[in-house]
Amino acid sequence: MSLPLMPKAVAVWLVDNTSLSFDQIADFTGMHSLEISGIADGEVAQGLKGRDPIATGELTRDSIARCEKDPKARLKLQPRVKVPEVKRKGPKYTPLSKRQERPAAILWLIRNHPELTDAQISRLVGTTKPTIQSLRTKTHWNYANITPVDPVALGMCRQTELDEAVAKSAPKREAMDEQTREEGALMSTEESLADPALDDDEMTIEPDDSGRAPDDFFNLPKGGAEEDEEKL
Repeated sequence: MSLPLMPKAVAVWLVDNTSLSFDQIADFTGMHSLEISGIADGEVAQGLKGRDPIATGELTRDSIARCEKDPKARLKLQPRVKVPEVKRKGPKYTPLSKRQERPAAILWLIRNHPELTDAQISRLVGTTKPTIQSLRTKTHWNYANITPVDPVALGMCRQTELDEAVAKSAPKREAMDEQTREEGALMSTEESLADPALDDDEMTIEPDDSGRAPDDFFNLPKGGAEEDEEKL
């Protein structure tokens, strides 16, 4: 069974504003009837502000009135209607309280998603292209004191907006990664052997030692061994 958002807060509101039984409220909020009794007695959820389920569309006044007349009746959660997001037109507005954190968000995007264009970053955090360029070139007046912070964590954009921008720039990121691999990758064994820069004539070939006598491999003076035997 689906439950309302913030069920305990909803229970507080229903206890304070309706004559529903404890069992009815407990059934709707997924709580125990003893907890509802504790809320009514002021022993549970002290100081918790009630949440109106009618204002949020989770209940209707008619359903509450019906259950108040019939203790055996049960409340039913209204289906949640997904409201489509309205796309903004024009530059994004950033509250004054968050504008000082905007450079940290821009720097985070530059470092973690270099494939994003200035226009995309501008739309995400509501900034100007000169500000982005000053952070890209490290000429921003306060660059040394800026710590990169995720713009989603700062509340400057939604995760869905960031994911959408990253997805659009995915081909550019793949090209950048490929270029980085080509510039910094080590040559494999197969590639090095096939490299025409390695000329066979420059390779040093050891002479064949198969025809040499075993004594030739020792640096003994000629006749040294025979003289030692005569002295003995």
